[in-house]
Amino acid sequence: MAETEIPRRVGHAPAGMYVLGAGTLVAAALAVLVAQVGFAVPAVLNGLFQQDLGPTSSQLTWISDAFIVPVALLELTFGVLGDLFGRKRLLVGGALVLAIGEGVAVLTPGAGSSTGTRVLVLWIGQIIAGIGAAALFPTSLAMVAAGTHTASARARAIAVWAAALATGGLISSVLGGLMTRIGFGTDPSASWRWAFVAVLILALASAAISLAMAQNSAAPEGRSLDWPGQVTVAVALFALLFAVIQAPTSGWGSGQVVAGFIVAALFLALFIWAERRSPAPLLRLDFFTHRVFAVNAVVTVVGMFAFVGTAYVTSIRLTAIQGFTPLKASVAFVFLGGLTLVQMPLTSRLLERYNPKWVLGGGFALIGAGDLWLAAVPATNLSLAAIVAPLVIAGIGFALAVSSVTAVAVNAMPNHLAGMASGTTNMLRDLGFGLGPAVIGAVALSQAAAQISRTVAGSASLRGALAGFTASAAHAPAAQRPALEAAVGAVQSGPLGANAVPATVPVPGGHVVPFNPLKDVAFHALSHAYSIGYVICAVAALAAALLAVVGVGGRAHETQTDPRTLTEQEAAS
Repeated sequence: MAETEIPRRVGHAPAGMYVLGAGTLVAAALAVLVAQVGFAVPAVLNGLFQQDLGPTSSQLTWISDAFIVPVALLELTFGVLGDLFGRKRLLVGGALVLAIGEGVAVLTPGAGSSTGTRVLVLWIGQIIAGIGAAALFPTSLAMVAAGTHTASARARAIAVWAAALATGGLISSVLGGLMTRIGFGTDPSASWRWAFVAVLILALASAAISLAMAQNSAAPEGRSLDWPGQVTVAVALFALLFAVIQAPTSGWGSGQVVAGFIVAALFLALFIWAERRSPAPLLRLDFFTHRVFAVNAVVTVVGMFAFVGTAYVTSIRLTAIQGFTPLKASVAFVFLGGLTLVQMPLTSRLLERYNPKWVLGGGFALIGAGDLWLAAVPATNLSLAAIVAPLVIAGIGFALAVSSVTAVAVNAMPNHLAGMASGTTNMLRDLGFGLGPAVIGAVALSQAAAQISRTVAGSASLRGALAGFTASAAHAPAAQRPALEAAVGAVQSGPLGANAVPATVPVPGGHVVPFNPLKDVAFHALSHAYSIGYVICAVAALAAALLAVVGVGGRAHETQTDPRTLTEQEAAS
């Protein structure tokens, strides 16, 4: 059913207009929940990926970002496709594509294949799954925005959508922990595959429920595919993320990293040029002439960078540094992401009654406070209890922020632009999501590698022990050599690999090799480096809080764009 513009004031929807029904809301909420589960489930699996696949630091980061990148690149296009061809189709199709991607990830080859081949297959699965999620995120939000016609109805519906989004993060951690626990009964190193099986099943259930319960909607007027815009923004965002993720491995001044930043800047300029000349742009640049939308866009990127950066640092700390099992690590993510559902009634009332800048600012300020507390707790403290309180504070902040930032952006635009506004909001949020792990990982791993190099350079005994450890592989009996070579390769792969190799390495025949001399050095270097990561997240969150308080004004239902800021044709419609 096509949409027409709705009254901007609180009231009832005109007769015959598309109205969000309970079945559609359930389908949309489940779709975004499943997309977020797929997005977040690798967070509790990083330790197992490191143990089973032996990836380099950049390869490990790309396992998560292989999902995030297509989401950030394609959300705007899927917003257009939903407007043109119907959102129900995208809700069903996106879930099916997500399921296919998870199936490919499950089929990642075993230990008999090379690390490069195994990681590549997992990347391909994550990319396909990310394409499916790219359809689900904006489509589900557009269905909610387009079918709600009063301030209270929209506030409640967006609170439900945001709660489903956050609940997906909660479920992913618990689901990942429980499913890998099941997998330990067969193959401990490969048990992470069971988590992807669970996501596959959820995606199929989402597709079935959307097919049976969702009501279709569309808004094709004035919408068409903008290929120049899609290509240029995709290249720009990919080049940016590639440069940031690759920098710790190749060096910030390396040719490919510098080239990545140059390509990103060039294609961003080309994207702006293309959008200014397109009759049906992928992204309405005049959206950003609206102060509330423009400020909210910056707050979204910076604030979501802070939150997902926090989740990423917590994941690496608990699994890849401290060696917690996924199930034990999932407890922390319950506190970080599990409060949004509990807070949903409160968040909805706050959005209805108070200026959204206070909800936004307060949410991000709480995230910043939690990060500063987390930074003060070193990884040498192996108790989960030490980080529960700051995680709860950050989780409460996220519950407030994610609903607020979404409501402000969607309410700033009239309903016939709901698809584009939803796609833009989701793209900005997921750009922040993608930059969080990429930037924090790049900075932390660079810091840890530099600290390890300084320690090794200043200790002759450590250099001798490291040379002896490396030589042990070359001179070992043939039966023991593969295990030793794998251990040496892991130690040389970067700080996370050096920390992952145990103090002694078991080999066939019941023997152990001399201890990994970098184990203790890498552990302390990573502890310090990822504490810096928390500080970076705190600075970003507090900056987002300040910008929200200063730059966002008006109640959520009063922020819709004045017709004079639209084109003359739209203002007259």
